[in-house]
Amino acid sequence: MRKRTKKTKKIKKTRKIKKTNRVKKVKKIKKVNKIKSIKKAKIIRRVKMVNRVKRTKKLDAQDTVRQTKVRVIGIGGGGGSIISEIVSRVKKADFVAANTDLRALRAISKVKRFQFGQSLTQGLGTGMNTEIGETAAQNEKEKIKKLFENQDICIIIACLGGGTGSGSTPIFAKISKNLPCLTYGIFTMPFEFEGEKKMDIAKESLEKIRPHLNAFSIIPNERIFKIIDKNTPLKNALSAINERLADNLEGLIEMIYLPGLINIDFADLKTILSGRGRLTYLNTIEIEETGEEEAVGKVISSPLYSYTIKGARGILYNIVGGKALQLSKVSQISKLISDSVNKNAKIIFGINQNQKHKDKIKITLLATGCTMKSIKKPKPRPKPKPKPKPRPKPKPKPKPKPVPEPKPKPKPKPLPAEAPKAKAGKPKPKPKPKPRPKPSSQAPVLPIDGKVRRNALQVKKVIEEEEKELIEREKVWETPAIFRRKNNNKL
Repeated sequence: MRKRTKKTKKIKKTRKIKKTNRVKKVKKIKKVNKIKSIKKAKIIRRVKMVNRVKRTKKLDAQDTVRQTKVRVIGIGGGGGSIISEIVSRVKKADFVAANTDLRALRAISKVKRFQFGQSLTQGLGTGMNTEIGETAAQNEKEKIKKLFENQDICIIIACLGGGTGSGSTPIFAKISKNLPCLTYGIFTMPFEFEGEKKMDIAKESLEKIRPHLNAFSIIPNERIFKIIDKNTPLKNALSAINERLADNLEGLIEMIYLPGLINIDFADLKTILSGRGRLTYLNTIEIEETGEEEAVGKVISSPLYSYTIKGARGILYNIVGGKALQLSKVSQISKLISDSVNKNAKIIFGINQNQKHKDKIKITLLATGCTMKSIKKPKPRPKPKPKPKPRPKPKPKPKPKPVPEPKPKPKPKPLPAEAPKAKAGKPKPKPKPKPRPKPSSQAPVLPIDGKVRRNALQVKKVIEEEEKELIEREKVWETPAIFRRKNNNKL
């Protein structure tokens, strides 16, 4: 009985174990199926969500306008250092540093780096040689062209006077001219203590750049002393200009991107910047709401520029204030700006309300077609004059031979008296005729109503007549005396 009970217990245990195993397997299968179904459901939901998002994006793309693409290109060491300081402040813009110096590019962060002229400079600078900077850019035109492609507006920043900035910037500008994007240049001029040669290089480069750009602004480094104290350290002084540039670019980009009560978009900017080589004024200021006149005075006369907005042909300005911004203040600001520019100027303005500018007014002003008297075209460098060829020494003129005085005419001697008739047997010997005088080769000078010289024909004629007379006389002497009388009688 005990053996049977033990067997039955074992059988029951095995049955229970098998049953539990079956149950566990079934539960596992159910769990797996549940998990699979849940995953499938999640995947289906995600797919549906993605499709919905795509549909909404397509609808939004049809309804909304494409965002304006802005690219800021800093050329050379100076341009690269400027954009490295303003990149953290200016949003919604793409920054590129272009240079031949690889070490200077590596020192810049948060921007795209573009090195060119590697085969020419071996990764070094140009050593203030503009020809090297120019050839380095010309050798890589296709790569430079890609920087301007698919962009709406490109802002070129360079410090003129060096080798890379002054040499390669005209090539960058020339390439951008053939592309549909707008190009706006911001250039700094050297300090006076840097010398006339560097200033001449900067002016020559500016003359090459300006016909290829839509607009350009000039900031002389000498104007820095009007915005800083004399005791300001060098690094802080140079950063002061960069801060002003950052404010101006930030205001320009906000003007395009931010929607407002009276909106300004890229089409308005394109209208103002249309044309070539226009001198441009860009300034942004922010002050308290109470000082409208002070704000306008500061915005139209920036200490950075050596020119103002007088004579400008196109004006684009934007006023940003809080939600409590009054219409009367907007009207007063607009009137002060319009009174300070040309009456025939094209004026476009915008108004934005932003809670960040509570109790403050921010004005950004862009003026094109300004005039400036101080910047003159550089004098052309004098070309070395070729050394004059040594003139051959003039040969001494032969002294005129003294004309010998003409010999006087020999007077004809009277014929001798006829001798008595000699005896027939003894004829007298013939007298030998005296030798005739040779006519002189020189023309005789005969006085005719004074001392007058004859010409060659007259002299020749006189000589021929003298010869005829002498020949006739000789004939007389040749005839014997016996026959002379007969001959005379016959005559």
